Amino acid sequence: MDIKQTTDLSSPTYRDALNIRQTVFVVEQQVPAELEIDAFENQARYFVGYDQGQPVATLRLIDEGHAYHVQRVAVAKTARHRGYGQLLMQSAADFAEKVGKQSLILNAQLTALPFYQKLGFHATATPTFVEAGIEHQEMAKSFKNDSNSL
Repeated sequence: MDIKQTTDLSSPTYRDALNIRQTVFVVEQQVPAELEIDAFENQARYFVGYDQGQPVATLRLIDEGHAYHVQRVAVAKTARHRGYGQLLMQSAADFAEKVGKQSLILNAQLTALPFYQKLGFHATATPTFVEAGIEHQEMAKSFKNDSNSL
């Protein structure tokens, strides 16, 4: 899988991210379109994974100082269960660690908890909550090379 990053909202990579998000969140999961595109779009770094030139997976990172908040993790339905989500998450973690972040945090849909647990994330003390009509759990992953991480 080829992984591209962008912060440019006029780039083809960003448009690919939006297309995946639209299909997965708005069409499949019935998330209202007005919640999917939010005020953080221009503050995010977008990762898009490509298989043979076709966009198959996406996520975005929001800078929160010591950590990146991972959001909008989505894999196209036809590309699921092939390891693309794991590769994209690893790429984001590698990037975060390289630029000196202490950890990654995310709000996982409850159905995705096992996926994130396999990647080394653990549930935080924050109680589960509903976002866009879907139950979520906050999770975090600290990087081993920093003794001050979460």
